[in-house]
Amino acid sequence: MVEIGRYLTAVEADLARLLLGSHGIEAVILDGQMNNFYGGVALPVRLMVDDEDEAEARAILERDVA
Repeated sequence: MVEIGRYLTAVEADLARLLLGSHGIEAVILDGQMNNFYGGVALPVRLMVDDEDEAEARAILERDVA
C-alpha cells in the first residue's frame, strides 16, 4: 500500500476513495477515526492504494479533483 493523499477531514478522503472506486481502483482510508481535534491539532486522514494502482490513482485525482 502507498499513500496517495492526505485530507483534513474524513469526508474529503471518502469522496476521493469513492471517485477512485468508480474507476475500479480500490482505496483504503487510514486514520479516519483519529481525525478530530486532540489538544487543538487535527490529524490528517490518509488515502492508500495498492502500489500497482498508484500512478493511475494519482492521475485520476489530479484530473477529477480541482
